[in-house]
Formats: sequence, C-alpha cells, structure tokens
Amino acid sequence: MELRYLKTFRTVAETGGFTRAGEVLGYAQSTVTAHIRTLEEEMGTLLFDRLGKRSVLTEAGEKLLPFAEKMDRLYNEAIEVVNMDETPTGRLRIGAPESLLVYRLPALLHEYRERYPKVRLELTPGQCKEMPGKLKEGDMDLAFLLDEECSEKEFNMKTLIQEELVMVCAPDHELAKENVVTTKELTGQTILQTERGCTYRLLLEQRLKEGSIGQYHRIDFWSVEAIKQCTISGLGISYLPYISVMREIDEGRLINLPWMYRDDRVYTQLIWHKDKQLSPAMQRFIELSMHRTPHLK
Repeated sequence: MELRYLKTFRTVAETGGFTRAGEVLGYAQSTVTAHIRTLEEEMGTLLFDRLGKRSVLTEAGEKLLPFAEKMDRLYNEAIEVVNMDETPTGRLRIGAPESLLVYRLPALLHEYRERYPKVRLELTPGQCKEMPGKLKEGDMDLAFLLDEECSEKEFNMKTLIQEELVMVCAPDHELAKENVVTTKELTGQTILQTERGCTYRLLLEQRLKEGSIGQYHRIDFWSVEAIKQCTISGLGISYLPYISVMREIDEGRLINLPWMYRDDRVYTQLIWHKDKQLSPAMQRFIELSMHRTPHLK
C-alpha cells in the first residue's frame, strides 16, 4: 500500500469527487481513478459509492479514513524530525512554463511554503527551451520542463508525470462530431497556437507537416488560458496539455477531438545542473516533488 494512494483517497473523501481531487493534487482524473481502484483491490472492498458526480464514502471507506489521515500525519512528522538539523532557509529560484505554473504546480508550491516558510520562493515563467541555459548560467536553481525527456548530460533529471496532449474545440464546432480528425480535416480551419518554441506547438507543426496539410489559419497567443477561452468561444481549435482543459472537457464546454495522433505524449520533468550543490531548500523541494506526483517507474 503506497502512501500516495492513501493521500488520493483522503483528498477524494474531502472534496467529494474524483475530478476535484485531481485538481487539488495535480493529477489527471484517470490517475485518481487508478489510485482508488488499486486501493480498493488491496482492501478487498469498495471505498466509495459513485452517486452521479459525487463520490461518497462507503462504510469501509469511513473506517479507513482516520488511518489514512494518521499515516499522512506521521509521514509529515517523520520528514520534519529527520530534517530538523537542516531547516531549509534562503532563496530558491524555480523556472517553469506557464502551463505547469498554472495547472500543475500551485498545490506543490503551497505545500512547500507551508512546510518551509523560511525559504523565499522566486518563480520565473518561460519556455522550456530557455530553462537549460538559465540553469547553466546560474540564474535558476531548479527548472520544470514540459517536453520530451531531457537527455542533456549536464543535468540531473526526474521524470514526474507523463502528460497527455489533446486537440479540443467548442461543442458547436464543425469538427465536434467527427469520428476521426486527420490533418486533412484541419485544412481551412483556424488553429490557436502558443508562442513559437513551445514544445507542443512544435509537435503539432511537425504532425501537420508530415500530413501535408492544406492551407489553414493560425492565431498566435502568449497565454494558454487565453487560448482555452477563445477555443470555448468558437474562435478555433487548439492543441493543449490535457491537464489544462480537463475541467472544461468534463463540464462539456470543450470537446476532446479524436485526433489521429492522440497517443503523442510529453513529460513533466524537474531538472537541475549536475554540478550544482544541493542546498537543504533544493533537496526538500526535489523530495516533495517526487512524493506528491505519480512519478513514472
């Protein structure tokens, strides 16, 4: 039984739903479902009754909840006792792309701040391609990437989450009823794109080039949130990380299109320079990142 499964269980119980728990923890709903299913298999019983969009504890779930709360509390106390002699202080400079700062990192940053209030966090948004250079120059201590797995030998890297990419449109868009969306169907469409150099923009452009797409319209944006809202309004279609649009898909405000390359993936990664001396603040942040995310085996 893994501690992170119990943490997921406790969060679903507190929020009353799998989608909301995923938002709090920074997980996709499928990850929350997998955690609960595994825990139920280990316990040999159902822990939640699924009543529409709400999830209510069963009698067995009610019995398990205080133990889950106790184990989470003991884990946090153990970390504090072990690290008592090296209380993190000072400045911690972290870089990340906007999509991760908005949709993945808030809960992690909040928990870190609660545990280590003497650390001064400095967050720098930017494109993934810029982060390695900032680390080399000493302008950042740690950087999050949303990209293909980093292979540069100058960096230590922890792959945290495999991220799904989705093509979405408004419910009344002409592509919403298509069974399969190929590059051919995108001819003549308006595609709302992120800034040049963005990982998933480059991946989409590569797929469009391979498919010999005809003429299409492109509108460039600086903000993922702006792209999402304009997609909802019907201005065009967009290609974004699932984590950034999962609530709108769940609520029916966006349609997850059956894009022919829907198996394409990128990864949320935490990297730092291999020659960088790890301060207590850096070490605790890395440890917390690994504990809080469904990292890959």
